[in-house]
Order: sequence, then C-alpha cells, then structure tokens
Amino acid sequence: KLCEGILNILEKDTKTSCQVACLEALRILSRDKKVLVPVTTKRNMQILMRLAKLDTVEDPLERVSEFPVIVEALKCLCNIIFNSAVAQKLSLELNLAAMLCNLLEKCKDRQFVGDIKCFDLRLLFLLSLLHTDIRSQLRQELQGVQVLTQALESSLSVRWTEEYKAAEDRDRLPLSLQETDCAIEALKALFNVTLDSWNVHSKNESHQFRYMAAILRHCLLTTGPTEDKTEELH
Repeated sequence: KLCEGILNILEKDTKTSCQVACLEALRILSRDKKVLVPVTTKRNMQILMRLAKLDTVEDPLERVSEFPVIVEALKCLCNIIFNSAVAQKLSLELNLAAMLCNLLEKCKDRQFVGDIKCFDLRLLFLLSLLHTDIRSQLRQELQGVQVLTQALESSLSVRWTEEYKAAEDRDRLPLSLQETDCAIEALKALFNVTLDSWNVHSKNESHQFRYMAAILRHCLLTTGPTEDKTEELH
C-alpha cells in the first residue's frame, strides 16, 4: 500500500523536491521482492519511465533541475527490474531498451549527465543480463554494440591517432570515480550483448569489433581513482 501511495503521488504533477523524496523512498522499498509483487504493473512502470524522461519526444535533458528526478527514477527501475521477473517481461513490451539507448545518445557531449549515463548503462546491463530477447534486440535492432562502444569511448575520453589506434598518454590523470563507474557499466553491458558474437559476418560488424578492440586495449592502459577501481575496470 505504501508503494502504491507513493506511485499515486508520482503520477501527479508535484514539485521536483517531492518527486525526489518519493523516488528515494520507493528505491529503498523496491529492494524487497515481496513489496514489489503488487506494484509491478505496466502503469507503474510507465510512471517511472516518464519520470526518467524515457518516453518523451522532446529533449529529455533540457532542464538541469530535473536531473535528480531522472537519476532516482532510473535507480528505481534498476531495483525493480533486478528483483521482478514480471518487470523484466514488461520491459520488453514497453520497449524500454530502445528508450534507454535513445537517452544514452542524448547524453553525448552534455554537461552534468554523468549519473544519468551511469544508471542508464546499468539498466541496459541488467536488461541484457536478465532477458535474452532484450539482449538479441540490443544486438540486432538497436545497434547496441555501437551505442555501448561509443558510451565506453566517451567515458574513457579516447583520442585517436589512427583508425584503430588510440593515443597513448602515459602522463594522463586517472579517471574520476564517475567516469570509471560509467566505463564499468558499459563494459558489463557490452559483454552481455556480444556474448554470442563469435561469428562476425558483415564488413560493418568487423569494423565495429576492431574499433571496440582498440578501445578495450586503451581501457587496459587506463587507471581509475583507486587501485580497487582500476582492478574492477580491468
């Protein structure tokens, strides 16, 4: 009942601070699988997707003031999808992966979107891990390898000297914690999406995998903010 009450409030046009507080409470509650059973419905998923700006045709990142709401809504969706098989099935029906890829594309070259990007990638990782049909959809329909590789390239701030050769800068500063977390989430999602890709057929796929291999090499030469984070990244 508490979750339903929170979602009823979120369905209304309330203040940003109220939305953030409600989403924070829902995120904590959504860690409990028993609590999720009655609230994992198409309507409730759509409420969270709207708050995460996943269903908008306008620029979802136009207002920086709304970023905390987007981040909290993505966090809630991560918990719900991880803990609920029903939510995983609804994600396919609601075309959630395509919306996440679209939001990820909008994050390119934008300021203050690190957390949005990170939880978008985490949600793509979870969907590709828990639902084989979504994994196939990402690979075949949504150009998931390209989208995720570009997200990884952006997180690592790769500079190119040749088509498949990244610049090596031995004096480069370590990645920030946020950059490292984004790179890790992109790597995890890429692993899932390319899991069955041992047989590369087209010229475009061959290019994509060579491009990805160059970025992965660069990743191995990159350090994170701590020794533990560097180990996790590698």
